[in-house]
Amino acid sequence: MDSEKDVLMKESINMMIDMIVLCATLALSLFFWILSLTMSSFTDTLQPVSPWRWLFSILIPFMLTSRALKRRSLDRTGALAALLVGFVLTVANYSFFSALLAFFITSSKLTRWRGEQKKKIDAEYKEGGQRNWVQVFCNGGVPTELALLYMIEVGPGEIPIDFNKQYSASWMCLSLLGALACSAGDTWASEVGPVLSQSQPRLITTWKEVPVGTNGGVTPIGLVASFMGGAAVGAAYFATQILMVSDLHLADPQWPIVVYGGAAGLLGSMLDSFLGAHMQYSGFDASIGKVVSYRSATTQWICGKPILDNSAVNLFSSVLIALILPGLAWGFWPQ
Repeated sequence: MDSEKDVLMKESINMMIDMIVLCATLALSLFFWILSLTMSSFTDTLQPVSPWRWLFSILIPFMLTSRALKRRSLDRTGALAALLVGFVLTVANYSFFSALLAFFITSSKLTRWRGEQKKKIDAEYKEGGQRNWVQVFCNGGVPTELALLYMIEVGPGEIPIDFNKQYSASWMCLSLLGALACSAGDTWASEVGPVLSQSQPRLITTWKEVPVGTNGGVTPIGLVASFMGGAAVGAAYFATQILMVSDLHLADPQWPIVVYGGAAGLLGSMLDSFLGAHMQYSGFDASIGKVVSYRSATTQWICGKPILDNSAVNLFSSVLIALILPGLAWGFWPQ
């Protein structure tokens, strides 16, 4: 009887917490809506944001980060950081949100995929991923900043990619998409390549065979996976454009978004590997039989110098892709 009472009590508490969260979310979205109405009344450049957009931007990221915290895809600091990133991207543009969602869901599932096998080759493997705030901001910081710049430029809402009509806004959209696709491509390559590849990785700088887990090591399967990861993010962005943008037929073709995402994933993964081969220390620790990122008496150097960690390399890669790739896309985008 006591155990049944305890179960009922826990269920009641959880229900009360859910109701409190829902009421707080509604109140917060209403507050932001009133604030946007007030601000728009003082200037002609700002348009009020719909209360439904506020509600969606608060409630959905909260639900997703709560679930990720329970499934140990994020730790508590990572959940708070992801909540902020998700809120900003969702308010700015639903296409940004869908691209972020595609990256997060696929990366989380691939991190868990064949976890027991990855434990044998990765000295730093964590159950579920358990990403912290540093990792979240290194992958989501650039998109968050670009989403804020986008809102300053055109305000919240969805627009087609069209360099002739909206050059700067289109550039920022592709820059943000490139950064997310870069992160997705690197994650897919890291999670799929070591597991499925039948051949030893090769160091991207010298093309010599290196042990599995070496920073800068690439495989054909990993490179294909990086393209597919970026294309998945691009496909999510493109699908949302089709659903949400009413005048899409008046703009330039949008299908290159998927190809652009794939290219950003592939190039971002290769750039990440190149930086990792030079600026991340990789050594083989004979005492545990794995590649590690630290020096010790039992560790034999493979490549790289201990300048950056993995999160910093991810950040530099996404910044470079976000800066360079939109300019190249502008030159090749079909009219």
